[in-house]
Amino acid sequence: MEKTWIIGVIAALGLAACTDNADLNRAAVGGVGLGAAAALTNNNVGTAVAIGAAGGALCDDVVPELCPR
Repeated sequence: MEKTWIIGVIAALGLAACTDNADLNRAAVGGVGLGAAAALTNNNVGTAVAIGAAGGALCDDVVPELCPR
């Protein structure tokens, strides 16, 4: 059941990358990327998705020259 939920979250984040909101796009890409990497390396996918999404959403606030708005 947990894997199904995690796959659903990853899929939702992947679809969210198609929006016009830059913060949501970066959060989705960060969450999907880190979640997939965690799944491939048998690590905690839920934690990786949360960290990746937070990192993507806050990227333009922390390092604006790397993550333009």
